[in-house]
Amino acid sequence: MSRIRAVLLDRDGILVEDVPGNADPDRVRPVAGAYAALALLRFYGVRTGFLTHQPGVSQGRLTEADVRRVDARVEELLGPFDVRGVCPHAPADGCHCRPPEPGLILWAAGRLCTAPADCAVIGDTDAHMEAARRAGAHGILVTTARPQATTAHTAGDLGTAVRSLLTSRLTHALPGPP
Repeated sequence: MSRIRAVLLDRDGILVEDVPGNADPDRVRPVAGAYAALALLRFYGVRTGFLTHQPGVSQGRLTEADVRRVDARVEELLGPFDVRGVCPHAPADGCHCRPPEPGLILWAAGRLCTAPADCAVIGDTDAHMEAARRAGAHGILVTTARPQATTAHTAGDLGTAVRSLLTSRLTHALPGPP
């Protein structure tokens, strides 16, 4: 099992409250425990990034500038992040970056100069877990009110997911704090 060098987190529902189609940075609210979970990862030298799927861009309900402003607010509240990525496509667009396709994860791993096998993906849908599997990354499903039919590694919240990564065999080679 490889060492986890980077954690890629789903933005909406994992890092910040899920506000579908949000174009207003003032509506961005971190989920409980997000700041502490990210601080713990950073303390141990694990690089962090967030990924978001914004089909409203291709459907004309959001602009790319809207998404950048919301992302900037997430960065302001919870950053710094080493990478952030956006899939602007709708499910019917057939892109390679929307889960369960692995494109966005592979892109982010490349930007971090990190092998996908050294990345963990924390998301809240089975599609996120399938994208992680296809990319060759580790996945942790944060269970939410949405029922999922998964056999993936699960956690009840972001903090639990992060602690699990830092104490599990997935990170057996992770060095101690600097």
